Amino acid sequence: MDERAPRDPIIGRDAEIERLSTLVADVSGGGRVLLLSGAAGSGKSTLLEDAARRAEAAGHRVLRATGRESERDLAFAGLHQLLRPVLHEAADLPDRQRLALLGAFGFVSDTPDPLLTGVAVLTLLSQVAERTPLVVVLDDAQWIDSASAAVLAFAARRLDADPVAVLAAVRDGDPGFDRELPTLTLGPLDDAAFRRLLDLRSPGLTGRIRERVLDQAAGNPLALLELAQAAHAHPHADDHHGPLPVGERLEGIYAARLAELPEAGRRALLLLAAADLEDPPDAVLALLPDADDKAWPAVEESGLIRRAGRHLRFRHPLIRSAIYHAAPFDARMAAHRALADALRDEPDRRAWHLAAATLHPDADVSAALEQTAGRARRRGGYAAAAKALARAAELRPGRDDGARLLVDAAGLAVFTGDLSWVEELAGQARADTDDPAVLAAASLHVGRLAALTRQHAAAFAGLAAIADDLATTHPATALDALVAAAVLRFYSGEESQRREIERILPRLAAEPLRDWVRIVSDPFGGGRELTPRLPDRIAAARGRPEQLTALAIAAWVLDETPLAVRTFEEAIRSWRTAGPLPDGLGGVVALAYFEYGHWGQAREVCAELAAPAAAAGLDHAVACAHAIDAMVLASQGDAAGARALADEALRLVDPLESRSVAVYAHRALAAAAMVEGDYQAAYEQARTVFDPDGEPAHYHASYPALPELAESAARSGHHADAIEIVERSGRALTRGGSPRLRALVHRSRALLAEPGHAEPGFLAALADPALERWPFERAQALLEYAEWLRRRRRIAEARPFLSAAYDTFRRLGARPWTERAQAELRAAGLDVDTPDPGAFAGLSPQQQQIVRLAARGLTNREIGERLFLSPRTVGPHLYRTFPKLGVTARSQLRDVLETAARGTD
Repeated sequence: MDERAPRDPIIGRDAEIERLSTLVADVSGGGRVLLLSGAAGSGKSTLLEDAARRAEAAGHRVLRATGRESERDLAFAGLHQLLRPVLHEAADLPDRQRLALLGAFGFVSDTPDPLLTGVAVLTLLSQVAERTPLVVVLDDAQWIDSASAAVLAFAARRLDADPVAVLAAVRDGDPGFDRELPTLTLGPLDDAAFRRLLDLRSPGLTGRIRERVLDQAAGNPLALLELAQAAHAHPHADDHHGPLPVGERLEGIYAARLAELPEAGRRALLLLAAADLEDPPDAVLALLPDADDKAWPAVEESGLIRRAGRHLRFRHPLIRSAIYHAAPFDARMAAHRALADALRDEPDRRAWHLAAATLHPDADVSAALEQTAGRARRRGGYAAAAKALARAAELRPGRDDGARLLVDAAGLAVFTGDLSWVEELAGQARADTDDPAVLAAASLHVGRLAALTRQHAAAFAGLAAIADDLATTHPATALDALVAAAVLRFYSGEESQRREIERILPRLAAEPLRDWVRIVSDPFGGGRELTPRLPDRIAAARGRPEQLTALAIAAWVLDETPLAVRTFEEAIRSWRTAGPLPDGLGGVVALAYFEYGHWGQAREVCAELAAPAAAAGLDHAVACAHAIDAMVLASQGDAAGARALADEALRLVDPLESRSVAVYAHRALAAAAMVEGDYQAAYEQARTVFDPDGEPAHYHASYPALPELAESAARSGHHADAIEIVERSGRALTRGGSPRLRALVHRSRALLAEPGHAEPGFLAALADPALERWPFERAQALLEYAEWLRRRRRIAEARPFLSAAYDTFRRLGARPWTERAQAELRAAGLDVDTPDPGAFAGLSPQQQQIVRLAARGLTNREIGERLFLSPRTVGPHLYRTFPKLGVTARSQLRDVLETAARGTD
């Protein structure tokens, strides 16, 4: 069955498509045989059809056959279906082969000889392929009759030299066809792909019902589409009573099978359908008939379930739904009560089954679910906790109490990244109460997550209104709203938002969060004076990761980057319940790592931010991760990769709503252009980081770009404009700017100065040894000063600066800067070490594999998938090789491999 409409994109099967495309594109080598294996609805037919279309587009002949359960006992029915379009060519076969093949189809009276029939099929396929390459496509091959399957498998194993490819699809667990052939197994789609598929096919499905469809479909595309279709048809079916319903057609099919079973078998299947995967199997099995009970043979013969050791599982997610909803309502409630009684030692599972069997408000069941939510939250299960609180709210007597639970659920749902679900929960809370504090809290949760979309102006206005309205009556809620508004002020860089925050802030009592708002919204104004307080506040926050994270953000904003990195890492170590999405300025972690010289960690953080945000449709969060990642790639010398990510970041956001992201993206584009030696393009990109009048486009993100602007301007003839911007920035940073930013101003002045007047600027930029904590910027300044010295024939003075810069660039993996420093060193008469070509050969075979894949840019997770290792295992393996290879960063591994290759020539 094809699980998609024609020309819909195939979601989440890129690797499988690539393998099939490669196979059908190069049929000439022969021996191209592949078995696709997977559960019903996993996409096998879709992939086969896509491969067949590609083959036909390439000019290949395609023969198709599809197994049918009704023809399973008809000998050679499948073979006849496949060969019917070319059967007339059997006339050219040798007589014995022709008679054997025609005898198999009953056209002649000869009794078919299986061996001779197989040879005849082999010869016929080879004969057809002489004119044009041939692709044989067999769908639902598990239902192809055994005689046809044996003959086709015989031929497939002997097509070594013929331009023939054989692609067959079979269901997991079903007998039939040759399972010894090369096999590609289709597992469940990953979460991100699953969500994209649902967004494509059911874009209107949102909130809690969307999450239930995703959970219940368990990675199976067909189940996802069937459940989504049923959810659209029955929008109020999300009643927490077991699995979601399926369409009437499927329910009728499985209900008919259920009706054929004995009563004990039907009860057993209903209990299995009412149980969840989280329910302990021993407790569920205790309710079922014994294994030797006479009810089981009929159940197992029905094909509805399968045994996996002591576990019983439905063969497909849709079977569970169909059986559950085919049962009478009272029977379903009785099944949940029985499960609740059996799970008295499992309070969380018991609470859910009690809730499923409860139709009216019940304080005890509601309280049990609230306790379940608390335990889930402590484990970091924010989605589970939010679902439990939402159901607890429905069962809580008293609308106001229920509304408070719904608001708490919305707060937890923020960490899932599902804005529509948060809005749904907040809307339900608003409908149940007129308490201004509860209403404001509901809006606050929506605003916090909306900050990660592109609609920053509207979100800021709502949060500022909450803070303004509640500053006197509910100051804690007002301050929370202003904290979220400060995050939006940072994202947007909008000056009017700073003024609005400054208007509201004095109405709130002094406390650390108020200081945090001042730092984030105005770091070079009132925020700078708070710097000395940070170490004490961080010490007082030990063991409280949320506070540590907030303080680390403040430290980074104030250019206390080393303190920020240490605090982030302490927060990560103690944060047992970290959410899967950034709350607040999540990209700051990656920026701090980048500035501190931990580029590999910066890229890992970007990947961790981007994946869940992309699945949730949070464009700003994705763009932020891409822009920062692009900055790292450009610094490493990957101009094309940096440009692709930066362009995508700019596409995802409105540059006036997300000025911070726009600045990071343009900085990456400027750096990429400089890597390629296009200084005019680099200047044009760096110039956009400042407004036409020379003011920074973003009050915090623009200033670190001054050296990029200065160097590109100096090399492209735009001195006057750049000097004006640098001097304007220098005046603005005189009072509130950090030592780091003032050093960057000095460096920029030196780059733009007349050659005879540049040295004071370089010396001022290098005067403070504390600036070594920004290693890349420090090394750039060292190199630029050394270049100036060498051009003035002060070579002996230049050498130590060049050596220090070169060592730092090598350690960071800054390829273009390493090469530039290397050239300067040679010009200064110094030898430059090269990697030992024998170091790579000394690694174990597994370490060599890991290094090769890492050098190609694969992540630890991707390497683990290739080598069947866990990502946590890959990291230590990889980093243990670094000292042996004389490298300090993944980006240097490509040099190691090139050196090793030259060493073996």
